[in-house]
Amino acid sequence: MSTVDLTTDTFATTVKSNDVVFIDFWAAWCGPCKQFGPIYQDVSEDNPEIVFAKVDTEAEPGLAQAFNITAIPTLVAIRGGVVLHSQPGALPRPALEKLVTAVKAVDMAAVNAAQPQSELE
Repeated sequence: MSTVDLTTDTFATTVKSNDVVFIDFWAAWCGPCKQFGPIYQDVSEDNPEIVFAKVDTEAEPGLAQAFNITAIPTLVAIRGGVVLHSQPGALPRPALEKLVTAVKAVDMAAVNAAQPQSELE
């Protein structure tokens, strides 16, 4: 699956209806965002079972604020409605692939036992 644009209107539905969602917070004027974009796109195509979303921080400042985005690009990984990863900075492809593998391997039963309610509910 290629990347999808995420908006305030589509956020809740996207996160609730998909087990794993990666979100790239970016802006058109951001040089590192432009470098990371093709890497993110390529990895999304290699992992069709995962939603790879993009949030334009200029167009969706409310979403950026909700995630406390202070630097871009910032990558957020959500699984089962729980934020498992949030970190600014453009990742090289091997690091992004390693993160995707790690997020898929998380024992969500253990996470949910430690946190009875999802962060995003």
